[in-house]
Amino acid sequence: MKRLARLVLFLLFVGSVGLTLRSAAEISASPALQPVITRSAAEIEAVTDRMMARAATPERLNTLIEARLAEVPRNWVALQALAEVVEAQGHPLPAAYAQAWDDESGLMALSGNCLACIWDIGTCSLSTALICKAPILLTPVEDLRGVVKAGADYTFGNPIDQLDLGLSVLGLGATAAFVATGGTSATVKAGTATIRLARGMGRLSPALAARMGAAVTDGIRWADLPMVRSADDAAALLRTDALRPMIDTVADLGRVADATGPVPALHLLPLVDDASDARRLAHAAEALGPKTVSRAEVLGKSRLLRATLRYGDEAVALIVGMVGALLSLALMLAGAVQSAMLRWLQARVT
Repeated sequence: MKRLARLVLFLLFVGSVGLTLRSAAEISASPALQPVITRSAAEIEAVTDRMMARAATPERLNTLIEARLAEVPRNWVALQALAEVVEAQGHPLPAAYAQAWDDESGLMALSGNCLACIWDIGTCSLSTALICKAPILLTPVEDLRGVVKAGADYTFGNPIDQLDLGLSVLGLGATAAFVATGGTSATVKAGTATIRLARGMGRLSPALAARMGAAVTDGIRWADLPMVRSADDAAALLRTDALRPMIDTVADLGRVADATGPVPALHLLPLVDDASDARRLAHAAEALGPKTVSRAEVLGKSRLLRATLRYGDEAVALIVGMVGALLSLALMLAGAVQSAMLRWLQARVT
């Protein structure tokens, strides 16, 4: 009987090792088979709905709203998103919310904020940024100004704002050269405008700014910079291979703006530190639309972005095989140790 049990355990061990090796070979042999894959839009929505059901308690929502109300300036993109969740649950909003909205939503208050925003983008709130500044940044004039200024700085040996230059070049060159990256010229342009606004408002993460600046260093033909006078000249500056990660990131942020709206995209942009964050946030935004903001507020960056991924079937098979192999090996070793101990005890007794 013991021999039969050991044989069964050995066969289980061999089978588990075989399953593990087969799954690992399939993953390594085919680029299409990835251990972690992107969830579909329906899956992302279902997963985040379940997460919100657990996390969005009335107490948690009130705490988040009170924290946002204490900010100066107040972030009404986040506040309204949280208020929508509270109202959907049928709970009353804090009294301070209505008072704050009455104080800040009047036409005169908006006009004053708009004038300040036009004068200094650093004073802009999310609500005034789109109304006051975006129409300027969505025209080629701002992009051409950025390239010409960088050319003059390069000629006279002055420090160059590399990120501003990169955004300007991409904005001017948002044509067929970028369609192959998976976005459209409009998507790229929306991305550059969003990043430029976020940077002026201090909402661009230092990590993302540093990565984009480094990409521009290698991706621009610097010697040709002083000669740029048109969009065609700007496109000729590009070393597309070196700029590919930046182009992809800009296009992904444009997808976020398309899915959520420009102002919510500005709110969400501080969550992005690298190309992977931008790609996963774009997937979440396209699945959730306007609900992306409330999900980000309640769940936080890590849980929201993790919700866009799942283990592939091959990865699950690999993990199951490894667990089975380890369990079988442990049982075999336990059986061997038990047999050895019984023989030792038997020898001592006799």
